[in-house]
Amino acid sequence: MIPLLSVVVPIYNVEPYLTECLKSLAAQTLDDMEVVLVDDGSVDGSRRIAADFAAMDERFVLLGQRNLGPGPARNQGIRQARGAFLAFADGDDVVPPGAYELLAGSLAETGSDLACGAVRRLVDGELEESILHEKVFRRPELCTHVTDKQVLVRDRTVWNKVYRRDFWERAGLAFPAGIYEDVPVAMQAHVLATSVDMVGEVVYHWRRREEGADSITQRRSELPNLAERLAAIRAVRAFLDERAPELLDGFDALVLEKDTVFLFQALERCEGDPGPVLELGRAWLAALGPHVLASAPSLRRLELHLLRRGLITELCTVREFRRGREDIARVVPRGLRTTNWYGDYPFFRDRRLRIPDEVFDARDELKLIARVEECEWTGAEYRVRGSVGVHRVDRKVAKVDMWLSDGHRRVPLETRRRGRHGVTTVIDPRRLEDGGPWRLQVRAEMRGLVLKGWCRDGDANSAWRFSVPGWSRSGMDMPQ
Repeated sequence: MIPLLSVVVPIYNVEPYLTECLKSLAAQTLDDMEVVLVDDGSVDGSRRIAADFAAMDERFVLLGQRNLGPGPARNQGIRQARGAFLAFADGDDVVPPGAYELLAGSLAETGSDLACGAVRRLVDGELEESILHEKVFRRPELCTHVTDKQVLVRDRTVWNKVYRRDFWERAGLAFPAGIYEDVPVAMQAHVLATSVDMVGEVVYHWRRREEGADSITQRRSELPNLAERLAAIRAVRAFLDERAPELLDGFDALVLEKDTVFLFQALERCEGDPGPVLELGRAWLAALGPHVLASAPSLRRLELHLLRRGLITELCTVREFRRGREDIARVVPRGLRTTNWYGDYPFFRDRRLRIPDEVFDARDELKLIARVEECEWTGAEYRVRGSVGVHRVDRKVAKVDMWLSDGHRRVPLETRRRGRHGVTTVIDPRRLEDGGPWRLQVRAEMRGLVLKGWCRDGDANSAWRFSVPGWSRSGMDMPQ
């Protein structure tokens, strides 16, 4: 009988983790599936573990090949797979029990070509957020596409998905050889798909292995590894340039945010001649769009500037600064007649290095932080207490204006200051008899900087709303 889903698992020297992976596949709530195990020339006990599972569970099939890498191993598994749907899992990872039922069920309902979901990192037995996927799966959305939902350009892994087999074959998808075989395929699938389902729930636990001389972190900063990563980046950019050029800026921004870290790590660890790594780094930057390089965050621009100039000692200083101060690195105003806002980083206006001021320019990175902390009914009016500040600026906002808006009307409010960041105002419900619901808007001004935004609800990431006769949090009315 032909199964609904085929899960292809390439295996290479993952003996300590393989049992947990295969148990998670055997425990899937979707019964109508097969698991195609492809041993890629393992020299540890991985093949024995895979053979035991194949002997115990008829849904498991074991294939073998000489060591060619995960891409060719996956391709061999696809050729043997019989399912109408395809999925991939790595032998050191774990798949939550309901993942494939959820993803395959979504495809059956919508007719989309692939379904994808959120990922967590598995670190020492505990689950953490995957920083690669952190901005992608905040809300589920069915029948969408990467050109409409461009945050999907960050979803460049193949194993948090289920694909229609006929789509895979129609699109001519296949894994290349090399270390980064999945990135080009993931991007091609997103672009070539007619529609994509984002399920929003966690469907994959991606293990982080750091221990040992052959650890992931060390391999990623080796020169041959970096060269392969650059080749994968170039392959994706060439494909996007031809088929979806509107995605290039988003992809380049992701490369600057995530991938260039490994270049910096290689230079920090370099004990011999740094020339080859510097040459590769410059080639890496030359492959990206100049607009994205210019619009990178200020601290990353400083790192890239030092990389281009081959200033490795100074780059290491900035990298150390980032590790110790990234979350609290301040932005400060400079200038008397004309004020600009710069990152408070090493080497600003260093006479020896003469780095241009625009490298440190952080004005576009400043964000208004405005929150409502309490709303109290006095019997005649509502007293609102909150706070207003600017992220990464350790200064009191000089001027704050607040008003209520329902999209049609604007009702100004008298604002009073409380200490460094506190603000209070009162709302007379008689002024709001028509219209609503109302949202609280703020304008902050300091040293030539003007920022506007909506007040958030306490520590939540939702707008604070007010409606007569009560106020609401996260859109839920809470009568007083």
